[in-house]
Amino acid sequence: MKLIIIAAIDRCNAIGFQNKLLFWLPNDLKRFKALTTGNTIIMGRKTFESLPKGALPNRRNVVLSSNPATVCAGAEVFTSLEAALESCKTEEQVYIIGGASLYEQALPLADELCLTEIDDTAAEADAFFPKVSSALWNEKSREVHPMDEKHLCSYAFVDYLRK
Repeated sequence: MKLIIIAAIDRCNAIGFQNKLLFWLPNDLKRFKALTTGNTIIMGRKTFESLPKGALPNRRNVVLSSNPATVCAGAEVFTSLEAALESCKTEEQVYIIGGASLYEQALPLADELCLTEIDDTAAEADAFFPKVSSALWNEKSREVHPMDEKHLCSYAFVDYLRK
């Protein structure tokens, strides 16, 4: 199994405010869809609740909740990351899609990071991505995108591999 973390982070590693994304970047959403479609996505309960239409189509949706009675339509629910990962097949690509505490738990286990590094700082943020240590991660690729009519700030798609 390959474990990949996917996130959009600003200059301060902020990822959200009041359970919402900080920036609207259509190309980031397209990349997220292209990478995760056909694969397994694991998220925390609050991240699941933030999805506008519930479970994401054409993906195995896995939700983590400390409450074993939690029901999330269209998703499997597990009480721990370990239990969720044990349910995955060896050939699966598994994406961790948030939130902050799940990113913190999964970072030591991840094989790759697919980050959208946003060249801006959110006005308000209450959820943050953990620090990415250059001692543990090598930058594999970087695709820089300038600001345009659909994207109000520049950003880069940056992929990292564990050293």
